[in-house]
Amino acid sequence: MLTPREIIAKSWAVTTTETQLKRWGFFGSFFEILLDVKLLVYQIYFIYSYFKGEGGGLFDIEIMLYNAIPFWLFVTLVSGFILLLIIELFVPSFADGAIIGLTAKAHGKEKVQGGFVLAIYNFFPILAVHEVFIFSSFSIFVTAISVILRYGGGFKGMMIVVATIVWLISNVIKFFSSFTESGVVVEKLGIFAAGAKSVKLIMSYMPHVMFLAMLLFVISIRIFINTLVIVLVPLAMLGIGLGLTYIFQPIVSYSIAGFIGLILTMVAAYFFTYLHVFKQAVWTIMYMELIKEKEMDKIG
Repeated sequence: MLTPREIIAKSWAVTTTETQLKRWGFFGSFFEILLDVKLLVYQIYFIYSYFKGEGGGLFDIEIMLYNAIPFWLFVTLVSGFILLLIIELFVPSFADGAIIGLTAKAHGKEKVQGGFVLAIYNFFPILAVHEVFIFSSFSIFVTAISVILRYGGGFKGMMIVVATIVWLISNVIKFFSSFTESGVVVEKLGIFAAGAKSVKLIMSYMPHVMFLAMLLFVISIRIFINTLVIVLVPLAMLGIGLGLTYIFQPIVSYSIAGFIGLILTMVAAYFFTYLHVFKQAVWTIMYMELIKEKEMDKIG
């Protein structure tokens, strides 16, 4: 089995040299960040309205657009928004199937091709895995807190505590299931079989492989940077939009702010491409190395 240092080195080499992986990584990261930014833009507005005592409604932004622009443009924007939302929900799962499969091929000295087929074949299992751990997402956590603040009534404090506990537990379970996606793609295991094997592998090798501690450190950095960026992008968009209202009409100002936000999202996605692909490569290569070893509960 490769040493932890060798796994890290090989994962980074695969990340930086395989063009196909970088393309799929950018494809998935862009739409994932775009979805997080949109969720947080809404939640920032709702929280702002809450503390002002106005109690913002769910469709306030849409109503503002309806009153500010021609009807045909409003319908076009809303239709495009809904279509883009559907794409954002499914693309990250689509891309991860390709990233894991191509990484496995690169590690196995196979030709790194067939990303689209890998993405399609593994899409539904990977999507199911992502949906199981949806409550581990920071943007979903913020959304839950926002909903509780607006509609929680006298149980707000207790419900926020429950939401926080659920979020923390989801992240712990997600860590122990880190090999699930690799098991689905590499060995074509079912979701529950892959999840059980992931828990078994991590519990079996955690005391012996210092790499896990290093991996946790890398993941923590990624999560921190990701959280910082997806919070800063909507704040920058809102700040620019409000500032431009002193010069242009509101609809023009917010359009410019949206365009700048899109550019910022693309820049962020470019950097997250390496972090996302590297994380997937580390788990995939380590999984392929561990399954070569004899399982801890096997005797003889």
